[in-house]
Amino acid sequence: MTETRKYAIVGCGMMGREHMRNLALVEGAQLVAVADPHEPSRDAAFLLAGELKQTITCFDNIAELMESTRPDAVIVAAPNHTHFEIAQQLMQCEVAILLEKPMCTTVQDAKNLARLQSKYEPLFWVGLEYRYMPPVTRFVERVQSGEAGKVKMLSIREHRFPFLVKVGDWNRFSRNTGGTLVEKCCHFFDLMRHILQDEPVRVYASGGQDANHLDETYDGERSDILDNAYVIVDFAGGARATLDLCMFAEGSEQQEEIYALGDVGKLEVKIPAAEITWSPRDKSGTVIEAVDTPADALAAGDHHGATWFQLKHFHQALVTGDKPFVGSLDGLRSVQMGAAAHESIESGLPVCLDFTNQTGKT
Repeated sequence: MTETRKYAIVGCGMMGREHMRNLALVEGAQLVAVADPHEPSRDAAFLLAGELKQTITCFDNIAELMESTRPDAVIVAAPNHTHFEIAQQLMQCEVAILLEKPMCTTVQDAKNLARLQSKYEPLFWVGLEYRYMPPVTRFVERVQSGEAGKVKMLSIREHRFPFLVKVGDWNRFSRNTGGTLVEKCCHFFDLMRHILQDEPVRVYASGGQDANHLDETYDGERSDILDNAYVIVDFAGGARATLDLCMFAEGSEQQEEIYALGDVGKLEVKIPAAEITWSPRDKSGTVIEAVDTPADALAAGDHHGATWFQLKHFHQALVTGDKPFVGSLDGLRSVQMGAAAHESIESGLPVCLDFTNQTGKT
């Protein structure tokens, strides 16, 4: 069986071009085409393809791309609010799909897409790639091995820079992104479920827009995206998790920090330091493990090598027929948790979650 597969990318913005750079590092992944209605983005992708020795054809629409190139897999890196429509269009072509996060911008669309995917035979993968950051992957391995004992508390902190500039500034409005706690934080809600191997039952959040984009208006409408929040999540098994998000903390030494606290001790990981610290309750002393990430993977994107590792696993599943490691249910749950956090902020009340079937309900 040949391991070469043809790829196309829909959306040639920042994330689409990150996928281009990382595909160039995946053996057997042949990028043949990109599609984007924005001509400057297509031009930038074409120039990058030349630098990467990739031979691609550029299209301004998906229909022509699929008809002309017939790829084996399509990576969707278009704006969030287009994901649902694009995914449905691609499903009609029976092609493997890697859909960037968030899966959809609304819970209802995410439910509908999960239902469609449950009957869809080709590979369908959701790009919640933070699982693939090498230090995080190693941290999860150690937590799930029981090293810290039974985890009672899980804390995720992201102190980072504001939202980046996007084509047409589409990410300045919650209606296009799903809201900050869906757009940005679906990664972290996914990590909570993944680390704890459990489902959330209650979400309580407080947040606001207090420092960023306050004076930005577009056609007379002011940007409405949150730039900070605290979120508490209770899980069915009794553990509780917190998210501490600040997007006006670009001076921070560490962008992400994750802590798992069990009845035996505490494990923590820091990014970009790429260090895992073990602090046992017996006070025998802390132990630090440094986790290496290949330099090429670090240089190919802004996600600490995660995109490369994700694409390697996606390509392997595409070749072997294996199931996705991050599927539509994971994508749905991450959207539901983010949407519940936004609902809690708006109401001032906790939001209970009841997942009674595969596609769930809120």
